[in-house]
Amino acid sequence: MKFNYLFYLLLAAIVVSCNYNVTKKEENSKTKPLSSIKKDSVTYSFVFLGCNRVDRHQEYDSTATNASTANLYAMKRIWNEVSNLDKKPDIFFFLGDMVLGESNTVKLDSQLKAWVELYNDTSFSGISTSGIETVAVPGNHEMLYYHDYGVPNHDEWPLKGATKLWMQHMKEFIPKDREVVTGNDSINNQMTFAFRRKNIGFILMNTDTYNSPTTKNPHGLEGQIPTNWIINKVEAYKKDSSIDHIFVLGHKPYYIYNAGKITPETGHEGLPEGPILWPKLRENDVIAMLSAHKHDYQRMQPGGDKTYQVIAGNAGSPGEATFFGYTKIDVMSSGEIQLTSIGFDKGDPYYTAAPNSPSTIRDQTILTKIKNSNPYFK
Repeated sequence: MKFNYLFYLLLAAIVVSCNYNVTKKEENSKTKPLSSIKKDSVTYSFVFLGCNRVDRHQEYDSTATNASTANLYAMKRIWNEVSNLDKKPDIFFFLGDMVLGESNTVKLDSQLKAWVELYNDTSFSGISTSGIETVAVPGNHEMLYYHDYGVPNHDEWPLKGATKLWMQHMKEFIPKDREVVTGNDSINNQMTFAFRRKNIGFILMNTDTYNSPTTKNPHGLEGQIPTNWIINKVEAYKKDSSIDHIFVLGHKPYYIYNAGKITPETGHEGLPEGPILWPKLRENDVIAMLSAHKHDYQRMQPGGDKTYQVIAGNAGSPGEATFFGYTKIDVMSSGEIQLTSIGFDKGDPYYTAAPNSPSTIRDQTILTKIKNSNPYFK
């Protein structure tokens, strides 16, 4: 009996000792700094793209499009893929050339109306019920018309009435809490605006503004960007302690990669603004200028470091792009900015599916690196 008593006493002591050690381990784990056990996570994300409209040869081709003049195959695939992502983006930015337009207000009115109907058609895609905020700015195909007046290197002109039609049909894709251009810089400013989401400042530019005809320019001029207002907004966001990241978005890019060189473009292919804006973007640590217009996907760091130029004009319009798709940016809890371009091969013709082409990552990098050793051009 004495042996049994000693045995049970020893066993009880062992159990108490084990429980004490477990409790101390649990207490120690609770006192560790949160940063040492918490993994980096996405705090905010958005996708951007532009240029999905079909070519003029397919305007009335029902195998390619409908009254919206959107590339139906590419648009449906992109909208559904984005809507079904495990981690849905918070915003979907559409950066112009969503319709063919570039003709007259009758066509533009019909095409924009049909595009909105397509967006809201739940039998076509789940984008309208996904909970993702969609924000859009126009491109040259929404704001201009094509005509050869014999002016060298100039065949696009401001389409009178385009601004009114855009604001009428696309109002659901313009943030209600936006800040708009005021004062002397308010040239056709309704589609140039800024807004905040969490710790991010977004500045959206209309790069194809309408400006009235003059004696010197009887057909009007496009592209008088409200540069001073944009610069002032960038500088204000930079000084704002609640804003950690700044992005500038618009249809036309500032830089493109062409013939082996990164060059600024102020003609048809680029932002018709001149050499004023980009130095201010770099000076104020803008993460990136995001654009479309060129029917390609390109990522670069003009100057070799700091602000990026990313072109995602590969949403479905014909051109030099080797793949169609969308580009996603994730803002991480660590402050890191991750870019991922996701795409699928173009079909032949371009508005059809390519065989055996799943959507895959085509480019991926960190935009918060001072220098990036992996620029993407093709």
